[in-house]
Amino acid sequence: MTLSRRALVARTLAGAAWATARPAMGQTPPPAGPRGVPPGLPQPVETIDLWPDGAPGHLAAPLIETVNERSSDTLVNDRAVLGITRPRLAVFRPDRPNGAGVMITPGGGYRWVVVDKEGYEIGRWLAARGFTAFVLFYRLPGEGWSSGPDTALADAQRAMRLIRHRARDYAIDPERVAAMGFSAGGHVCADLAARFAQRVYPQQDAADALSARPHSAAPIYPVVSMDQAIAHAGSRTLLLGAKPTPALQAAHSPDACVPADAPPHFLCHAEDDDVVPVENTVRLRAALKARGIPLEMHLFANGGHGFGLRRAIGKPVEAWPDLWRAWAATVGLA
Repeated sequence: MTLSRRALVARTLAGAAWATARPAMGQTPPPAGPRGVPPGLPQPVETIDLWPDGAPGHLAAPLIETVNERSSDTLVNDRAVLGITRPRLAVFRPDRPNGAGVMITPGGGYRWVVVDKEGYEIGRWLAARGFTAFVLFYRLPGEGWSSGPDTALADAQRAMRLIRHRARDYAIDPERVAAMGFSAGGHVCADLAARFAQRVYPQQDAADALSARPHSAAPIYPVVSMDQAIAHAGSRTLLLGAKPTPALQAAHSPDACVPADAPPHFLCHAEDDDVVPVENTVRLRAALKARGIPLEMHLFANGGHGFGLRRAIGKPVEAWPDLWRAWAATVGLA
């Protein structure tokens, strides 16, 4: 069997990484929840705290991290976490790393961060295909952080830089770290892809000298525009408050902030989404095209909102992960 240069480098790095990777001791455990998990589903045991000395800014009132289990089926978890004060990455390592990393930002309407269907399930799917997956549990801007609407973006920028800083530990190429996000987490993803160069927190250490620009971005059924005509009302209010000014709306609408050096984008949405209108993705596509940014977009007639992996089964929208993977190969990620 002949190995490509990329595969050979990945395997060499993998051997070095497993020999030298630091244990997860001292890191905040991943969100667990009030009950156990079904057998046979790998759960992350390794995390990376974003802010060892505490997240920047301050809180209006103390928070307690809480994990709610929303599923009544003991064989299916559907956890959601809120009150996050120690934002962190939960890591899914593949058995055979392909040298690429993907940072996942789950949704939750900025009310909470979904753990399973847009986090761990995606992480397992990616790891099974050679990608090292990092699920980001970001702080929620509506919970009283002084950084306001830049709170989640600060965590996403810091997370991308830390992944690059520790790339050798995970057998990945620091230039091949993508972002993928869902719903409100799609807004975090698109916001990062648009404002990766905007300084939204004080420099902490050497990691912050690295770029926060993702190799590529995949906002899936994303919240994008803060225009009241098409915005997801709950996300808009928790991000910007009840009566944001037009300038504030524009500043936090990724379609209005696309830079000339934005990364390639993969866009996916269902036309029958009754929670986040498909016009969010259509507007983002138009803005990217106007800037000449490479992109691929898939719109499905049926799928609704929040299909992730589990709710896409048996529908045409079930094809989206394989479409993303094929596209990722065309842009040099996989």
